Amino acid sequence: MAPRSIWNGTIAFGLVMVPIKVYSATESKTVRFREVHAKDGSRIEHRRICPKDGEEIDYEDIVKGYEVSRGKWVELTDDDIAAAAGSRSRRLEIDHFVPAADIDPDLYERTYYLGAGDKGKKAYALLYAALEKAERAGVGRWVLHNRERTVVLRTLGDVLAIHTMRFADELIDPGDLDLPRVRKKPSANEIKMASALVDSLHTRFDPTEYEDGYRQDVLAVIKRKAEGKNIEPPEDVETEPADDLLAALEASLA
Repeated sequence: MAPRSIWNGTIAFGLVMVPIKVYSATESKTVRFREVHAKDGSRIEHRRICPKDGEEIDYEDIVKGYEVSRGKWVELTDDDIAAAAGSRSRRLEIDHFVPAADIDPDLYERTYYLGAGDKGKKAYALLYAALEKAERAGVGRWVLHNRERTVVLRTLGDVLAIHTMRFADELIDPGDLDLPRVRKKPSANEIKMASALVDSLHTRFDPTEYEDGYRQDVLAVIKRKAEGKNIEPPEDVETEPADDLLAALEASLA
């Protein structure tokens, strides 16, 4: 079954409208565990309990509320929240186009693929070609899941994609952290050897060469446990830095 789009709307830049469908570009491969009762293996349930009377609350009796003052709440429906977005709930507004290389990768959050919407194939192809030729990315605003996000629109392979962005003030300045200061500079010989080691490990980046080895190890442990085998704890691995850094560099090159 093909993945379904998570949002249908329009990219707007200037007076140009590009109907699009948005698809998640990633999926979690994390091994997920369930909470179970050790005595009989029953799955643990998490119930919604009212702290005032201790009664369990049915899901349909739960509403969204915002505390405007101590003990005073305003109830909001999904329609109320959608009204706040107005026309933005179905429009992805592009405000500027910037050189794609100027965007700091630290600001990227999550990636989505864009497909052409109904009657939007020609406009989609035109926007893709324009971005590809100009080597630029669009920066704009997108309302998703009751939150406005800054997004970057760019070409990614043969399709258009958007990245939700972190705001600049969400990145922690290293100067605000109590990081140890490195005062002693390495020797010229150490720099030369380290550079040689970096060069020896140089290759072109291919993301398909990198896999989640830890996930595979966890699945292997689960399989062995299911077969009734004992799991031996791993041996301690030496993690202390070498006393003789130059010797370690020479050994690595060798």
